[in-house]
Amino acid sequence: MAQGFSREPGTQGPLTDVPEPAARKITLWAGAIALGGFLFGFDTGVISGALLYIRDDFALSSFQQSSVVSVLLIGAVVGAMLIGALSDRIGRRRTLGLIAVVFLGGTALVTFADGFLVLLAGRIVLGLSVGAASATVPVYLSEISPPAVRGRLLTLNQLMITVGILVAYLVNLAFAAGEQWRAMFAVGAVPSALLLASTLWLLPESPQWLITHGRAEAARRGITALLGKAAAEEVVARAERRMAQDREAKKDGQVEQGARRLLAPDVRPALVIGLTLAAVQQFGGINTIIYYAPTIIEQTGLTASNSILYSVCIGVINLVMTVVAVRLVDRVGRRPMVLVSLALMAVSVFLLGLSFVIELGSGLTLLFMVVYIAAYAGGLGPVFWTLIGEVFPPAVRAEGSSVSTAVNWVSNFAVSLTFLPLASALGQGETFWIFAAICLAALAFVAKYLPETKGRDADQIDRALHRRFGSPEPRP
Repeated sequence: MAQGFSREPGTQGPLTDVPEPAARKITLWAGAIALGGFLFGFDTGVISGALLYIRDDFALSSFQQSSVVSVLLIGAVVGAMLIGALSDRIGRRRTLGLIAVVFLGGTALVTFADGFLVLLAGRIVLGLSVGAASATVPVYLSEISPPAVRGRLLTLNQLMITVGILVAYLVNLAFAAGEQWRAMFAVGAVPSALLLASTLWLLPESPQWLITHGRAEAARRGITALLGKAAAEEVVARAERRMAQDREAKKDGQVEQGARRLLAPDVRPALVIGLTLAAVQQFGGINTIIYYAPTIIEQTGLTASNSILYSVCIGVINLVMTVVAVRLVDRVGRRPMVLVSLALMAVSVFLLGLSFVIELGSGLTLLFMVVYIAAYAGGLGPVFWTLIGEVFPPAVRAEGSSVSTAVNWVSNFAVSLTFLPLASALGQGETFWIFAAICLAALAFVAKYLPETKGRDADQIDRALHRRFGSPEPRP
């Protein structure tokens, strides 16, 4: 695929020299695109407070409660898998607009649900849009990002996810006194409408998509308006050169086409990294706390409304540490941030489990939850989304991102569906110890196989991956 602005980072030339007015405009676009990430966070976080009241209104069993939470993830898997082809066909901007419409439809369904089945249907529709957004937003951000700020703008997606989660917690708190769970869901219509308006009147189409669909002149005009003619010519020439190379390789039978390319030996190390980190990000236990924070805290003896208030504290820490990660990712690097994050996650979730096993009290339980959230949000959470935009070779980056995102959602579904039943069978503390063991195993995997990607172009990352895996390096 064409390189656009960001898929082939460099260290010199016009692409690294972004004028301040252009940087402001690109940041505005990135913020609008990342509204999809906000909705991702809001619709996954709002259920945590609403569930406390829905379970009484609809007399839900433990399994039904888990289903209301996890059914969104089934839709998300489907949305993530299907949206890549649609995005390639109609463009990133129109796809994001369609996602906003689906968000609005799902919000209406859950807000006016009159029973368990309608609520499930609404959550599935929201899941389709959440999954589609999670796969589309990072690609769109990547394709409008100059190399110098690539890491920062890619982590903006995770930042907006955490903002969405925090807003969901605040909305839950605001409507908790009246037990107005329908109002909690209805608030999601506002960012959905803003996202739709942005796609209609603010956002440009991705230069990469324009070039790959024979509209290089339109891409050239857009880039010229931002960065000048020299930058535009370089971007378009680079993209067309890469497209020509890909066509020749396919014609000569040197590479597989489509998703099958992911299984080729030269791509396999990137695929292993992408799929493993996608699974670890969820099997480390993060969404058991995001989804069930009020329920977990309530079990320490606090009331439902107080547990929602404490969950807001968790949301604030999540946001603050994600902001820290956004500022560090292009300075410290990806690898050390993930290593430190996993180590702290393992320790804190072990202590969280211990607090339940020996009943240390609500104060320490909340402390360990906050440390765990801070460790995740300051490393693995946002850096995962950066890495899946970097480790795959450009020709299969869209497919690699789509498959990794789908595995992320499948893992999310598996953990969220089984957490409450598993906690009932083994004990809540023992369940958290399982997450601690997974974090330790992931720490060993990252230490051995994940190279640093900061400041490296696609070929350098590819060679570093093959060295880590002990496989023959691709030819330069």
